[in-house]
Parts: sequence; C-alpha cells; structure tokens
Amino acid sequence: MTKKKIDTRTPGLEAGVALARWLTGKEHLHYGLWTGFEVRAANLGPAQDAYSVKLFAMLPQGRRLRILDIGGGAGETAKRLIGMGHSVEIVVPSPYLAERCRENAKGAVIHEDYFEDVQVSGPFDVCLFSESFQYMHYGVSLPKARGLLAPDGVIVIGDTFRREGFRRGGGDRPVGGGHPIGDFRTYLPRAGLQIEAEEDVTEGVAPSIDLEQAFFNVVGVGMAGLDRELTEKKPFVRRLAVGVIGALMGSRGRDKLARRLRGTARTSDAFVANNCYLLMRLGQV
Repeated sequence: MTKKKIDTRTPGLEAGVALARWLTGKEHLHYGLWTGFEVRAANLGPAQDAYSVKLFAMLPQGRRLRILDIGGGAGETAKRLIGMGHSVEIVVPSPYLAERCRENAKGAVIHEDYFEDVQVSGPFDVCLFSESFQYMHYGVSLPKARGLLAPDGVIVIGDTFRREGFRRGGGDRPVGGGHPIGDFRTYLPRAGLQIEAEEDVTEGVAPSIDLEQAFFNVVGVGMAGLDRELTEKKPFVRRLAVGVIGALMGSRGRDKLARRLRGTARTSDAFVANNCYLLMRLGQV
C-alpha cells in the first residue's frame, strides 16, 4: 500500500485565508504598508489597502489593461483591478486558492497551474507578480513573462529580495526571503528588461512582521496554558497528543513550531537588516 504524504500546505492556506477574512473582511495574503498606521490587528486591512494603492501606481495609467496576475492569492487583487476596469487572468497552482479566486474575482479567467507550466495566450499589457516573484527562479519567470507581453507591455513586481551581502548562517532561516537583489539586477539585461520605476518600501511593510509574530506569541501563550493543564490533569492525553504531533511533524518540525510560537527573533528590525521590499516596473529593452 502506497504511503500518502500528509498535505500541510492546503490547511495552512485555508487557515491564512480564514484568518485574513476574520481580521479584515477580505482575503488578502500580502503585507500591509504601515506608514501612518498604528501597528495593531485592527489596522491590517487599511494597511493592506494602502499597499495595493502603492502597487497599482506602478501600472501604466490612463487606459484599460489586460493583466496577467501571476500567483494571484485568493483573488482580492484581481477583484480590485477588475473594479478599476481592467481585464484580468489569474495563474494560481493551489486548487483551494483557485476556488477562492473564482468566488472573489468574478469575471477573471482562472488558470489552475504553476506559472512555469501554464499555457496562456498573450499579449498582456502587464504581467503582475505581487509577492509571488520570490517563489520562481527569475531565469525562468522573467523570460516567460516577457514573452507574453505586448510590444509596450511591462512587468510589475512587489516582493522581498535579500540584501547585498546577505548570509544565511546556521539555525532557522532569517525572516524574509526572495532572490539576491544583486543577482536579480545583473540578470535583467540578459532577459531584455530594464527598470523603468522602482520604490523601496521596506520600512513601510516591515511592521507586518511584528504583527505576525505577536499573533503567534498569543497562540503560544494559549498552547502553553493548555499544555500545563493537560500535564497536571490529563497526562495520558498529553502524551498521546505529543506522540501524534511528533509523528506528523517530526522532532525538527515540532521544535521549529515551538520556536515560532515562543520566539522573539522574527522582528521588523531583523526583516529590514536582511531584506529589501521593492515595488518596480520593468520595461522591455
């Protein structure tokens, strides 16, 4: 009998979407732009809206656009773009997120596939990577996106990049991620692309990390209290629960989760030190 691997990604996506909907009434899965906002859960929705406004400023203005939203999350960005009068197609690999896109972004064409494999028909005025660029190698994603553009089409990116000189070192991966910014910039001429506009919003988005870690710490406090109660009053149930969690996650995964729930290393300062968050528009050479 074939042993099936447990899918932890889909439940995680479902939980993330449900949490975002509960906090904000929308299903955004991206950072907020916190300039002018107090960093608390009640302001997450307005901060995410401010991010979208800043990102959309990178789009060509004054005309209806045909946009390919690559890695379109739960469809909230596409919904807003459609409301602005644009035509949108979404590429998303997750069946769950594809279903949320169909629900949220009425009128969008949904391609349930990885961008590297998907077959779509251009030309597009914009290929948009909103916090999806880091998950594909730019040596694959940029040439494919460029090949789908109209003659005056552009690529718009909003995502994290690792700073010059970043070194991972040992232990847990430092907060953030993305491609090394220097390597990315060096590669652009080879792809026939150049930066037309760029804005660094690292300081503005970084407080999202503090809010996220505060949430995990609150969950950690609750889990610690439950663990104490079970240890004292239901030790057999606790041993059984620990055994099941250990079997599902392994000792390394369990330890990593414990550090995430109790840790204090994931901060906005650590994010700024290791990453730059850039909004940019790439034009064709």
